[in-house]
Amino acid sequence: MPDFAYTARDASGAALTGTISAAGERDALTTLAGRGLFPLSVELNDAARTKAKAGTKRVGGKHLASFYSQLSDLLKSGVPLLRSLELLERKSTAPALQSVLEDVRTEVADGNRLADAMRRHPKAFSELAVSMITAGEEGGFLEDVLKRIASFTEHQQELRGRVVGAMVYPLFLLVMGSGIVIAMITFFVPNFAPIFERMAESGELPAATSLLMAASDILRSQWAIVIAAAVAGGLYFLVRYVRETEEGRLKWDQVRLFGLKVGKKEVGFGPIARNLAIARFCRILGTLLNNGVPILQSLRIAKDATGNRVLSAAIEQASESITAGRSIAGPLAASGQFPEEVTEMIAVGEEANNLEQVLIDIADATERNTARQLDLFVRLLEPIMLTVMAGAILFLCIALMLPILKSSGIA
Repeated sequence: MPDFAYTARDASGAALTGTISAAGERDALTTLAGRGLFPLSVELNDAARTKAKAGTKRVGGKHLASFYSQLSDLLKSGVPLLRSLELLERKSTAPALQSVLEDVRTEVADGNRLADAMRRHPKAFSELAVSMITAGEEGGFLEDVLKRIASFTEHQQELRGRVVGAMVYPLFLLVMGSGIVIAMITFFVPNFAPIFERMAESGELPAATSLLMAASDILRSQWAIVIAAAVAGGLYFLVRYVRETEEGRLKWDQVRLFGLKVGKKEVGFGPIARNLAIARFCRILGTLLNNGVPILQSLRIAKDATGNRVLSAAIEQASESITAGRSIAGPLAASGQFPEEVTEMIAVGEEANNLEQVLIDIADATERNTARQLDLFVRLLEPIMLTVMAGAILFLCIALMLPILKSSGIA
């Protein structure tokens, strides 16, 4: 329990200071009152405050995967848990992980279980990892669980890196193309202004050129207002429709899953995002079940791990059917959020009593298919963005050339 520094007065009015161990500030106040003291201030002391701050630190997936794997190897070699944590704490090159492990080691030394010590750091250790470690401690197979968590973490990092890497080049094209067009409108087009002004006075300036000159004037004279309006609009959308209300967050998640129907298939980034979320759900649920975590608890953890409220709501409804003693495949299929082949495989897994392995197989197959879809999407996105950029530059050239051709009698 953390230590609190307090200042209080006794029955005679004398001021007293000291420290007290308590689960929280309210418990500390109750304990002081039970001693006949009147608390004036109660706050975490420096050591406890340092521990509390450690709970807010994030640790990279690469460092966590290495930690889980090394801890498993040490425990399999017969090194005691406390000694293993001490060795990994000293060896760690990540300051955030080192700070977290220091607190975990202290908690374990005080007699707490490893899972309980890790639960104090939700930004470092996921609920998935904590639940699996809890099952491993209770079942006596902690070393195997840690190795599986390490493998799972590495796999997720690899998948995330593949998705991010695939989107880097299209985003680079978008940023560079937008920058080139804006620079041309702002700095190159104004050089033609004296020529076009005379044609505008006589009413001979083409509409495309008038539009281009108006855009150039706005960007040059009111660029600060344009940037401020774009930033303010973006922030307003994020706060009002995404962050502030549950309805807004739900709508945003619906947009993320949106795809265009082409025949019987959906195309776009929405189906890819959906498949990635479903693969993550199946892998986490299968991994938890494979390590002895109860199915309702596993569903709750896997539901939150999808990262999408639409899918989470469908899974939550399916978990209610589990409580009623029915299967999970039916409600998932009825939600319309899961592909038919996925729900069919889940139904087969439930009937054959090997649901955990079927879920992991679904995750593997879905990730392979999604990787191909993502690759095709990116390959199509590149020429589309290049075409859009070429179209914008072509419009600039036509808008600039039309007055010259018109004045020379060619157009």
